[in-house]
Amino acid sequence: MPAMNMIQALNSAMDVLMERDPAVLVMGEDVGYFGGVFRCTEGLYEKYGAHRALDMPIAEGGIVATAIGMGVNGLRPVVEIQFADYIYPAFDQIVSELARLRHRSGGEYSAPVTIRTPCGGGIRGGQTHSQSPEGVFTHVCGLKTVMPSNPYDAKGLLISAIEDDDPVIFFEPKRIYNGPFDGDHHKAGQPWANYPQGEVPEGYYKVPLGKAAVVRPGSDVTILAYGTMVHVAAAAIETAGIDAELIDLRTLLPLDTETIAESVQKTGRCVVIHEATRTSGFGAELVAEVQESCFWHLKAPIERVTGWDTPYPHAFEWEYFPSQERIIDAIQRTLETD
Repeated sequence: MPAMNMIQALNSAMDVLMERDPAVLVMGEDVGYFGGVFRCTEGLYEKYGAHRALDMPIAEGGIVATAIGMGVNGLRPVVEIQFADYIYPAFDQIVSELARLRHRSGGEYSAPVTIRTPCGGGIRGGQTHSQSPEGVFTHVCGLKTVMPSNPYDAKGLLISAIEDDDPVIFFEPKRIYNGPFDGDHHKAGQPWANYPQGEVPEGYYKVPLGKAAVVRPGSDVTILAYGTMVHVAAAAIETAGIDAELIDLRTLLPLDTETIAESVQKTGRCVVIHEATRTSGFGAELVAEVQESCFWHLKAPIERVTGWDTPYPHAFEWEYFPSQERIIDAIQRTLETD
């Protein structure tokens, strides 16, 4: 079984499905001849031709609108938006058309469109290349929202997304796209362990949407995270020597409330972690869900560790990024409260 990073795993997912199903195609800015800005679609243009690896104009609204038309007519387009920050010009098409189509047609039509986009910081992208807007899309009825944390899940979840008959927004944390971290995280006191690069089957397999993964079992506190933050949380747990249960949500919508409730009812404590800004971030929904389903089991207030309520700063990127230290402090606060 080959070792892959997340880029290779995502590429493999698209390759496997394009080979299996002629209705699957990829489209977006520079996804064809160039192979994508992060090379996630590299080689697909040469293997499947320009009619299935489509280079599109710099017009996100037009790209998504075209994909909707394709989906209605039997194709399964996989759209790449170069950065999550660039998805907003397509917001009206996604919210008012793509997400509503099955409902407004009374189930007569569906648009099986998958929209892939890299999100988050950690690569010095500054304010306009580092956003994490997943919370915005979890608020839209009719969409499914996914964010993997490792190559194996990334491939299996993307295959599930493409084969799903409803639209999926598939966020890819760019900080964990490539190989091992460079030295920058050490400068910021970020000795992250277990970098997501591992064995990934070459062929077809699926990871189900709507099912979280218990990354690390524990009994003292439940940690809810997704994307890059799964690895930061894992390192924080190891550094602090805490018996924490770490849950990787994987799919934000539909949310695996059963796994969350089972864990928090066992531990009685919960810390929610995400990179996006705090106010109206997806963590607020997680806090509400835990409060509603686990109130009588809670031994301490639920803690949140998030990005700050400010545009992503280029010069102070690591001060914005939720750190091990902030996570450990939050965990300790929950453990000190009875």
